[in-house]
Amino acid sequence: MAIHINDIQRPIDQEIKAFETHFREAMRSPAPLLDRITYYIVRRKGKQVRPMFVFLAAKLCGEVNPATYTAASLVELLHTATLVHDDVVDDSYERRGFFSVNALWKNKVAVLVGDYLFSQGMLVALKNGEYRLLEIVSNAVKAMSEGELLQIEKARRLDIEEPVYYEIIRQKTASLIASACSAGAASVTKDEQVIENMRLFGEKIGIAFQIRDDLFDFGDEDVGKPLGIDIKEKKMTLPLIYALKQASASERRRIISAIRRHSEDPAKVREVIDFVLRSGGMEYSKKAMLDYRDQAFQLLHAFPHSDVRQSLEDLVVFVTDRKK
Repeated sequence: MAIHINDIQRPIDQEIKAFETHFREAMRSPAPLLDRITYYIVRRKGKQVRPMFVFLAAKLCGEVNPATYTAASLVELLHTATLVHDDVVDDSYERRGFFSVNALWKNKVAVLVGDYLFSQGMLVALKNGEYRLLEIVSNAVKAMSEGELLQIEKARRLDIEEPVYYEIIRQKTASLIASACSAGAASVTKDEQVIENMRLFGEKIGIAFQIRDDLFDFGDEDVGKPLGIDIKEKKMTLPLIYALKQASASERRRIISAIRRHSEDPAKVREVIDFVLRSGGMEYSKKAMLDYRDQAFQLLHAFPHSDVRQSLEDLVVFVTDRKK
């Protein structure tokens, strides 16, 4: 039976509702243009998976308190800032089926909005004296930037091996989910071992989440998303890295040449997709995803069983079984 996000949210239903008000207030600005844009962003927020991780991690490790709301606001403000900046960097004019900030208000305004959200996040933490939370989330944003730059550097040469791939996704994707879990824990306990265990839990989920994303590019299931987007952007994903490793030297050269020189040609993209499907790259990647998911479950099972722990387990399944 499919897991529904509303069921996962049930143990923190009141907290998430209260958080929406906190987050709107944290986004507010006296500058009319900025206030209009932040209102647009808030109205189009997704499933709020990261705040859910914050509140569930906090409830697993202690009692939700004002610091937990600060942690959730900080994570979501900095996450939103990175999304606004990412759309500028990627020349992307759509996010979740809506126009991106840069599509409606141009790049200059989008960059300034991202800067505003970063500074608001830091101020929310500083005003409340939550220096540990600020440290946790700032480290995640630093790692995200490093991961993105490492990916850009490697995309030029298309020479990524598995250890480098995992380092990129650990920094670029997993670090933010890890920070949501560790910040949630840090808002309710000073036990650094518990905080670190929750960080590791979030990191494992983040890696599994990204591998799931990789699988979509090769038509893992009908998700209503065009195939081969990562190939067109010359991103080295796990199924492709595995496939290239299994290939003969000549086939490897042919596929890399197709990605490097013909990534805009639908026929060449289809050729790369078929090559990956033949190689067992999908099966290999699914196994890797489930291994990371199991590692996350092992960390979670160190805590006593409860509705909150069950919701975290269901949330892990939700993000790795998702269809889009």
